[in-house]
Amino acid sequence: MNNFKAGFVAVVGRPNTGKSTLVNALVGSKIVIMSHHPNTTRNPIRGIVNRDNYQIILVDTPGMHKPKTALGTRLNSMVSENIDSTDGIILCLPADEEIGAGDEYIVKQIKSGQPLFLVVTKIDLISKPELAAKLSNLNDFVVRLSLTKAEIIPISAKNLDQTELLLELLSNSMPDSPALYPKDINTDQAQELMMADLIREAAIAELYEELPHSVMVTIDESGQRESGNIFDVVATLHVERDSQKGIIIGPQGSKLKAIGTLARKSIEHLVGMKVFLQIHVKVSKEWQKDPKMLARLGFTE
Repeated sequence: MNNFKAGFVAVVGRPNTGKSTLVNALVGSKIVIMSHHPNTTRNPIRGIVNRDNYQIILVDTPGMHKPKTALGTRLNSMVSENIDSTDGIILCLPADEEIGAGDEYIVKQIKSGQPLFLVVTKIDLISKPELAAKLSNLNDFVVRLSLTKAEIIPISAKNLDQTELLLELLSNSMPDSPALYPKDINTDQAQELMMADLIREAAIAELYEELPHSVMVTIDESGQRESGNIFDVVATLHVERDSQKGIIIGPQGSKLKAIGTLARKSIEHLVGMKVFLQIHVKVSKEWQKDPKMLARLGFTE
């Protein structure tokens, strides 16, 4: 197709700035798990937006933060790698939070000349006068850091306010290129990784206050039964200490049952059939600090 454009856009920001919600809204489907808690995203996840004259691949990245573990260091490295290798950058700046040193640090990682979109997220949480003040502060930020070519777009991903405008602005900055992915898919994430994330999302929903970042999920087996319309999933939920295993399981297995019920419904929506889900709990001691364990779980250098 003449004048077709395609390219990659990294979606970056501090933890819990609305990155995953924005990606899901732009793609038009839930491809990234969401939570009100920071650092839910642990792997760069690509969401694909297909239109008649462009294809935009949005790379949802972990929140950039001051790392305290080997996992945190690797998550930050993932963000830096994606900033370096994409055709444009979305920096998410929540409307209900002050612009800070963390945002400035991220901006300084961006190459000169890379298209930059400063997206003010969560505008549905503040009043119009508060939004005006936020945009004024953001303009000061732009001037101070000499971001003269940056676009500023206020958005509510929840209400889909200005999402199409953002896509049009993004498409204009993409290079001329044929589609980079088949036009009938909206993510290239492997099904097993999506299932693992859905189980982790359920665990976060049930247990976040007790186990903020200690949970990791791997899929041991999955597949549709030959005998019927049932999809089997066997997963392992990794924690770091014996005491955490008891918290995950709960009295008479109540917590693990609740996690399984919530995750099963999400996986059924993903695979389009009834799911039989088994979750085992395993202590993988200090997995966030163990380079070998991180590599086994897919967090490469």
